[in-house]
Amino acid sequence: MRIFFIGTVEFSRKALEKLISLNAEVVGVGTREFSAFNSDFADLTVLCKGNNIPYKFIDNINSPESLEWIKSLKPDIAFCFGWSNLIKKDLLDIPPMGIIGFHPAALPQNRGRHPLIWALALGLKESATTFFFMDEGADSGDILSQKAFSIGEEDDAASVYEKMCNNALLQIEEFLPSLVNKTYKKIKQDHTKGNTWRKRGAADGQIDFRMNSNTIFNLVRALTSPYVGAHLMYKQKEIKVWKTSVAKDTGNNIEPGKILSIEGNDIIVKTADSAIRIVEHGFTDLPKEGEYL
Repeated sequence: MRIFFIGTVEFSRKALEKLISLNAEVVGVGTREFSAFNSDFADLTVLCKGNNIPYKFIDNINSPESLEWIKSLKPDIAFCFGWSNLIKKDLLDIPPMGIIGFHPAALPQNRGRHPLIWALALGLKESATTFFFMDEGADSGDILSQKAFSIGEEDDAASVYEKMCNNALLQIEEFLPSLVNKTYKKIKQDHTKGNTWRKRGAADGQIDFRMNSNTIFNLVRALTSPYVGAHLMYKQKEIKVWKTSVAKDTGNNIEPGKILSIEGNDIIVKTADSAIRIVEHGFTDLPKEGEYL
């Protein structure tokens, strides 16, 4: 089974590495030389060069030039794992077996943008990794494989990303033989049960201390490294916040945003329902107790 591979992020790199280790016949790779858009960008060319796999840096995967190159490789199937643009019909029609896409959520639930960030920000206890046959919609095609994984309170963006990768790599090992032997099954999505998460903007990452403490805690762990980080505004400057923990309420009538105490490098701030301890942050000069954030 001849596989054309599309991807440009760390999960793409891990998936390609897994396919190579399983002796899959990868006949070409479409990737990017660099992506400022993807904070988890990864260079796939090292694997390609080391395993004699043809590759091209592609900006528009749907362009006539890209389509001609992919056709020339005569793929039976394509895998698109970590590509932030929709695949259009002309490309979908090239591999006879179709194109397998990937989404780190329990489709048909939670389609759309930033699924790992939203899962953490909303405090979900579980998510999933889903491989599906791509169609002209977004995350809407028939499911090939879906596997749940848990999210604990100790998890953050980095640990959930690792869980996601490990979960999905097990699936690849499980479903690849069924694709080769044509014994795989397709599961149609129930579109009446789906929802779509929207694209997040900079304002979604700003801490408002009128939020409750758990909401702030979830927001910070959702956006920490490898992502851009949550932030607060102090004296008209944006200050990054990388780690927090929920602190006890003082029990007094203190308004949200007031700094209750400074303990070493930690800043304890009143929230809507209790307090939050800011553990890792971008302050060079610490604010003072009694100030407001």
